[in-house]
Amino acid sequence: MAGFFGLFNYEKEGPGIDKDAPKKKTFIVFLEMFKINFWKFIPINLVFILLNLPVLTGGLASAGMTHVVRNTARDKHSFGMSDFFETIKKNWKQSLIAGIVNVLILALAFYAARFYGAAYGNTHGTVWLIGFSVTLSLLMVFTFAKFYIWTMIITFDLPLFTIYKNGIRFAFINLLRNALVGILMLLTYAFYGVLIYILPGPFKIIIILLMVCTLPAYRYLMIQFVAFPAIKKYMIDPYYEEHPDMDIEKRKSLGLLDE
Repeated sequence: MAGFFGLFNYEKEGPGIDKDAPKKKTFIVFLEMFKINFWKFIPINLVFILLNLPVLTGGLASAGMTHVVRNTARDKHSFGMSDFFETIKKNWKQSLIAGIVNVLILALAFYAARFYGAAYGNTHGTVWLIGFSVTLSLLMVFTFAKFYIWTMIITFDLPLFTIYKNGIRFAFINLLRNALVGILMLLTYAFYGVLIYILPGPFKIIIILLMVCTLPAYRYLMIQFVAFPAIKKYMIDPYYEEHPDMDIEKRKSLGLLDE
């Protein structure tokens, strides 16, 4: 199982939430996790931004970031930058291809939006409305599917086609929670956008630096609180129902099995 899922490479528990403490709302736990790991996230965020600058290497950055925040969300130790690059090294082929595929799909969506925008004036809005609505809906489904793609790439030994197919399924299976994360992220971006718009020049630079240093990990950690429970429920748990005696201690250490 260790080789199949790739979950159990932790050497010690990280700092985090007291397991004997009363259970808190998921969003409160998310905020606490983000606060505890705030300074560790900053250099990882900066490297993440740099890896995304060539655009086509964005998939590598997403894989590395996903591993770090998956450990964090599971309240497990992460070595931060070393784990980030080790994950890229182990998963670079699928991550690179997935990153390129994502860029191509987003480019097609942008082209489709421009096409239907040009059609707006010639069709009194009918073709534009239908085409733009379909494009926006497909883009939303694809965005939700991406919540799960990187976690599956670094967690399972599956063909990339299967990973995308499962990601699309999760986009619908977990639709309400996916939409909630999407709304929260839009509100976060809007908040920063308003600050950049209304604040004078020097403060704009501060806000932009704050975004660069915090938003990537913030976004990926929030997604992980939605993605991993669903993946556990529909992929990991069914496997262990068929293999109940495998990896008992490791499952306990990861919180996948009661003590």
